[in-house]
Amino acid sequence: MAPGAGREAAIPIGSRLELMVDDFLIERLEGGARQVLHHPIPREVVLVHDAPWEGSGCNYYSVFCDGDLYRMYYHGWQLGSPKGAADTPHPLVTCYAESRDGIHWEKPSLGLVEYEGSRANNIVLATGELDGVPICAGHIALCKDENPDAAPEARYKALAVSWELKGLIALGSPDGFHWRPLSKEPVITKGAFDSQNLAFWDSARGEYRAYVRFFDGGCRGILTATSPDFLHWTEPLPLEYPGTPKEQLYTNQVKPYHRAPHLLLGFPTRYVERGWSPSMEALPELEHRRLRSRACDWYGMALTEGLFMSSRDGRTFRRWGEAFLRPGPERPDTWNYGHQYIAWHPVETAASLPGAANELSLYATESYWTGTYTLLRRYTLRLDGFVSVNAPLSGGAVLTKPIRFEGSRLWLNFSTSAAGAVRVEIQDASGAPIPGFALADCHETFGDSIERPVVWKRGSDVSALAGRAVRLRFELSDADLYAFRFR
Repeated sequence: MAPGAGREAAIPIGSRLELMVDDFLIERLEGGARQVLHHPIPREVVLVHDAPWEGSGCNYYSVFCDGDLYRMYYHGWQLGSPKGAADTPHPLVTCYAESRDGIHWEKPSLGLVEYEGSRANNIVLATGELDGVPICAGHIALCKDENPDAAPEARYKALAVSWELKGLIALGSPDGFHWRPLSKEPVITKGAFDSQNLAFWDSARGEYRAYVRFFDGGCRGILTATSPDFLHWTEPLPLEYPGTPKEQLYTNQVKPYHRAPHLLLGFPTRYVERGWSPSMEALPELEHRRLRSRACDWYGMALTEGLFMSSRDGRTFRRWGEAFLRPGPERPDTWNYGHQYIAWHPVETAASLPGAANELSLYATESYWTGTYTLLRRYTLRLDGFVSVNAPLSGGAVLTKPIRFEGSRLWLNFSTSAAGAVRVEIQDASGAPIPGFALADCHETFGDSIERPVVWKRGSDVSALAGRAVRLRFELSDADLYAFRFR
């Protein structure tokens, strides 16, 4: 009997895009095939946070597309250690930037909040009272509510911590600029709340979902809760990472992937205390590193970097142990505490290469707490390109579990060398090749495309198999398979 035959029902995937980020659809990998984590490519610095109300502690970015506009919110803060002691000259504020392409950003003068006698700034929220409710403007994630039933006056939402009230306050806005409390009392009270507290509408599951930081026996971790209305939340529960050791995680950056919203992708920040050693002392700017450490030991010797994880239920995640965004080449203002915090969330932008397909832009911090201002650098990644099934020239294959699809063609997001190729065999649920769709019937697919249909000798039409329980066997040679879908 073929693997899995008779043991499980076919998984309905319809016409949705399926990324190779987990093993949910994978029965087995054969030959040299393996799942490979890919890494973003560094591009230009898109923002320099040198305004008086910003500073070296700017972080916790929220980035999203809103029609033809890209919006970005972040906290402005200055944290220095000029004499080996922490210095915070101004309170936390929430700032705003925008872009028409996700690459070139500007900080508009909004005229909303007064700072040192002037409203000529890009501040949206300030720490203090908001309609009589005390909030902190520094640990916040703002988003556009994708719930089709969201009230117009609360089309934009956020959760802001209130240290005085010991919990998270729900906020709403009609335009992303003018905010008011949706609750006078905290809607979530379990958590540390001293990292980026985020919430969003989960369209695949029809509910709001929140993620916040907490401490689990001294270890930094992540909690999640759900709500039908953004006001009444379930008891927060810790995330689970089967087969993965416990690690210190700061931010989580979880959100539905815009091309496959049934998948929740996260980019948590890993916190690592390496201690003092010859290698630590060989990292950039030792004198300033020691100065920061006099203010607080981990300011100088802790390191941070970006990870990648994915989930299909919002609580159980496949988290890669290898770094998704390493600190990278040693240079000034890198390899420090606060480096490589990834913004919430990647957005789709035009390609860096003229004529190529769109790509993903991610944004991450540099120069955090090391000088007078933070830098935000853009990184790019292939669409769907977080993880691939890769095989060398000698070959490999991936066999799926039984699935049921809707559509008339099978489309691949793939890449090969000039000598490499991908071929696909469609099998019945027992593992027998379906006549006309056997491996020998499939033309080689080679190239590098975000979306290319598979062609057999009889053509590309697979509509006769729609609704049946089938398996897919992808044979790869010097190739990567990132995603597939029927349509």
